[in-house]
Amino acid sequence: MKTPIRVTVTGAAGNVGYALVFRIANGDVFGHDQPVCLQLLEIPQAMKALEGVAMELSDGAYPLLSGMILTDDANTAMHNTSWALLVGARPRGKNMERKDLLAVNASIFQVQGRAINDHAANDVRVAVVGNPANTNCLVTMMNAPDVPSDRFTAMTRLDHNRLVNQLAAKAGVTAGAIRQAAVWGNHSSTLYPDAYHALINGRPAPQVIQDDEWIRSELIPIIQKRGATIIEARGQSSAGSAAQAIVDHIHSWYHGTPIGDWTSMAIPSTGEYGSPLGIVFSYPVTVQNGQYLIVPNLELTEYDRAKISITGEELLEERRMVLEILEPDASLISSAAS
Repeated sequence: MKTPIRVTVTGAAGNVGYALVFRIANGDVFGHDQPVCLQLLEIPQAMKALEGVAMELSDGAYPLLSGMILTDDANTAMHNTSWALLVGARPRGKNMERKDLLAVNASIFQVQGRAINDHAANDVRVAVVGNPANTNCLVTMMNAPDVPSDRFTAMTRLDHNRLVNQLAAKAGVTAGAIRQAAVWGNHSSTLYPDAYHALINGRPAPQVIQDDEWIRSELIPIIQKRGATIIEARGQSSAGSAAQAIVDHIHSWYHGTPIGDWTSMAIPSTGEYGSPLGIVFSYPVTVQNGQYLIVPNLELTEYDRAKISITGEELLEERRMVLEILEPDASLISSAAS
């Protein structure tokens, strides 16, 4: 039997974490022959609920689940972990300004970043899901200076999956017919879902759809506002689809992307395609042997570039606010931007 992979899930008793951990235990992420040990982190007030989650995991009798650690201590949760899935985050409360949300989460991800730096395995990979995911990822990365920056990603796969589904529905095909879709920038209402480089059954999506007004006036706003639309409909944020997106994100990072296709990941910015430096920015990427690579040489129109600029500016503003919040540690963030 293979050596178990240690996988940390934060916020494991929350809606998304609850939907996710059973998928990991079942082998849907790392493979149906790969044992896993789950290291589950929660806040002290949620430890009783986490015990219930662990009972259910035990009752599932998953052959691949080699063990569980339940804790409210980040250092314990990150000990020798190879995959840190940072799902838990403080949600935006009523009358809470975006800067307040950034401040609360910066302190959370600062602690987790330090724990990863000091206690994770040498091969650790980090996927940040908790919102605002891109900037939370930046804070985590800056507080783990001993971990290579290419080990950090933030998840935009949910936006990517939403784009794939909308294109498929418009064209009257299944999601499997869509390839080379992409999401650029921030996981927020400024993100740019790119239909112009996508293929539908091997043909350029705009040629199949033949409705540029729909792409610009309907498709893009649908993806940008989908999270809010779901909250309005069900009274809660996305959980099942978010867990599926995490499964897809890690599966692509671990197993690789199919030949002739790519996915979307928010990664430390390289400046490619006019994206700002010093932030975590979503690009179309391919993955092979655990290494992601930005898709090169895509031809961008002025429309594409304008949309990429808008979402990049928002991320720069979030970074500016984080620099103010974490002023004592600003040297870490400043050094990463250089």
